[in-house]
Amino acid sequence: MFIKSEIMKEKIIIYQLFPRLFGNKNSTRKYNGNIEENGCGKFNDITDNVLSKIKKSGYTHIWYIGIIAHASTTNYTEFGIPKQYPEIIKGKAGSPYAIRDYYDVDPDLAENIDNRMKEFEELIDRTHKAGLKVFIDFVPNHLARNYRSINKPDNIEDLGENDNFNYAFSPQNNFYYLPNEHLSFKFVEDEKMNYNENPVKATGNDCFTNTPSQFDWYDTVKLNYGVDYMNGMNKHFLPIPNTWIKMRDILMFWASKNIDGFRCDMAEMVPIEFWRWAILQVKDQYNDIVFFAETYNPNEYRNFLDSNIFNYLYDKVGLYDVLRNVSCGIKPSSDITFILNNVGDIQSKMINFIENHDEQRVASDYFLSNGNKAIASFILTACINSNPIMVYAGQEFGERGMDEEGFSGKDGRTSIFDYWSIDTIFRWNNYGKWDDKLLNEEEKKLQKFYTKLLILCNKEEALREGLFYDLMSINYDNEEFDSTKQFAFLRGNTNGIVLVVVNFDNRISSVSIRINESAIRFFNINYSTTGRAMPILFSTEKSYSFTNNEPLKITLGAYSGEVYKISFL
Repeated sequence: MFIKSEIMKEKIIIYQLFPRLFGNKNSTRKYNGNIEENGCGKFNDITDNVLSKIKKSGYTHIWYIGIIAHASTTNYTEFGIPKQYPEIIKGKAGSPYAIRDYYDVDPDLAENIDNRMKEFEELIDRTHKAGLKVFIDFVPNHLARNYRSINKPDNIEDLGENDNFNYAFSPQNNFYYLPNEHLSFKFVEDEKMNYNENPVKATGNDCFTNTPSQFDWYDTVKLNYGVDYMNGMNKHFLPIPNTWIKMRDILMFWASKNIDGFRCDMAEMVPIEFWRWAILQVKDQYNDIVFFAETYNPNEYRNFLDSNIFNYLYDKVGLYDVLRNVSCGIKPSSDITFILNNVGDIQSKMINFIENHDEQRVASDYFLSNGNKAIASFILTACINSNPIMVYAGQEFGERGMDEEGFSGKDGRTSIFDYWSIDTIFRWNNYGKWDDKLLNEEEKKLQKFYTKLLILCNKEEALREGLFYDLMSINYDNEEFDSTKQFAFLRGNTNGIVLVVVNFDNRISSVSIRINESAIRFFNINYSTTGRAMPILFSTEKSYSFTNNEPLKITLGAYSGEVYKISFL
């Protein structure tokens, strides 16, 4: 009898959740409405009940976004929170990535504002109690223009507190400056510009001008990690820049809250030397903490994974982009093979997704117009390897993201800048009941698909931790397999294999798939004359046979797919 001595590997399945939107029970949805008009979700809205449902839906982690206090137009001065300036804030609610206090949680999310940190800590406890782990954002490159920490520990200096404003760049300054220049927004009338910034700080998207445009990250300023942007990007890392020390201390502060990991915003805009220095120190104290990076430059992927600096990276520029083009009929499905080859040795370190807060909803008019049309893409995304996968709250219901909320126009995205409630999530919430009574049948059916697939990803060893074998090359000359519309691969190990086939075509397709002896032996499984394929995703009792000379013949729905468990007679 073979007994596994090691703990079962878990495939990380992340549910990305924005508390401001997620728990909101207000359906007013007034264009450009304030918090009193449109409401706001709270930490306490994320109850034991809904956390249990998320866990039972197959997720292992929740990434809570918008936790750390960020600039907004809502007035909290009575609680000692500095005055806000609407002209330097995007939307009424503000961007969750324009941090105004690294040592505080967002007061919008608290029922008792004076008790806001405790309410967040209780959310962490509830999440862990439900069997889920917690990720939060770390925003290292930029912060709100009027940043000032009121909750930092007494022994910590505030960012910029001891900067020398006379220098455009100094290795020990926390910000970059434009001495003797005043901040001016051409898109804001002078009489409405009450915020004064003198000297001007460089804007968050590496914009070194006193007149950033409305297309810049004008609500943020860039942090200085010791790179001289004014003189050939020269690096000044000895002695250790002051910003490094302060940002490491911020990481340590949040790690001490018993979170399980950080999603690091725009990680490539910060020197990799800082990450090597800081992450190792955090992991030295918190051994199991996970860091995953928002990355867009494939040439830097391996550097960011070097020596386990980061555990995982976004795969936006790779699999996401090609899948979007394939599912929209712009590129052939065979292109998936080539993009996977580009990250072949690090595929297990890439986080795959078909939605996140930055991207358009797949069910929007700007993408596929219907959540069911994304089924093929998500089957492939979830099953392609053992790496983590992510779902953005509402995706599982086919949320369309076609609202015009205010600052965020009708662009197919769910706003991160406005006070709002998401239609499908609001109806699932059902005023705190978290049931499906207000969801329509199509939404319920789509949610059940997501749940079944995600549970399968950890239930089936072949999907959870198996090897990958691409079947495309042996089917290119197969006239009954359209390599521009279908994609097929095997996953498995010596304990068993599964076949995954997806169909990006807009019609039902009859498909034959060659599975030769070499493919089976790749998994160290003895090949016998006849194989059987049993569908396990969209359950039917029918199985299908194949041999080395006779391909597997199946029928796939439009924009759909199937997972088959392979056995041999």
